[in-house]
Amino acid sequence: MESAHQALRVLELVNRFSGGVSLTQIARRTGLPQLALARVMERLVRANLATPVGPGAYVAGTALALTGAVDGPGRLAQTLAWVRDAVGAAVYVARYTDGEVSIAEYADSPTAPPVEEWVDFRAAAHASAVGKALLTQLAYDGRKDHLARHRLARLTPHTVTSERELFHQLDDRLPDEPLLDLQEYALGTVCAAVPITAGPNAECLALSMPADPDPGLLRRAARILQSEAAAVLLALLVSGGADRPERCGTGV
Repeated sequence: MESAHQALRVLELVNRFSGGVSLTQIARRTGLPQLALARVMERLVRANLATPVGPGAYVAGTALALTGAVDGPGRLAQTLAWVRDAVGAAVYVARYTDGEVSIAEYADSPTAPPVEEWVDFRAAAHASAVGKALLTQLAYDGRKDHLARHRLARLTPHTVTSERELFHQLDDRLPDEPLLDLQEYALGTVCAAVPITAGPNAECLALSMPADPDPGLLRRAARILQSEAAAVLLALLVSGGADRPERCGTGV
């Protein structure tokens, strides 16, 4: 969240100076440290939200139209495709709205196939990384309400069916620790998700991949996913993606 807000502050400055603005000016006005500013500019340039015009100087990128509007669906899709290739797995943006889990956007490829939705994600929040990352953002009463409507069914031998154990997973973790699904939703598939919020509803960024004998593979991919979460959140914020309708039952 902080990284995305930093990027928005920088984007506002870049967009304000039609003749270009230097890194020195940006640093002075935002107070961002040099390394943090470098990371922000890398994300903005990669998303075509900022364009270098000289050594250490930038103007608004082509993704910002003359009116200042952003091609929302295309921008978010492009960002998710980048994250998909970076983690080497299918990636998803999911949202909790009207008391249900839904997949808002996703990016897959022949080498990064999506998880097969053999049980509706709306009924499997307790077993999926997506669901856990959304539930962890709900208040206690919200979680209880959800689980009262969707029982903790055992989908695989690894599925957690104890409400107490599930809440322990959601609450007793480090703030930056991803939520994991270790073949709890489907045998042969593992997932990771990190909470993000770009609108009034809980949201998350997630990945899914085939289970691998190397347990470190998922965690390495999850770390990359986490490092790119700010870019996805930024794309959601500047594109208005948080206001677009969700996709339910997409078969991903």
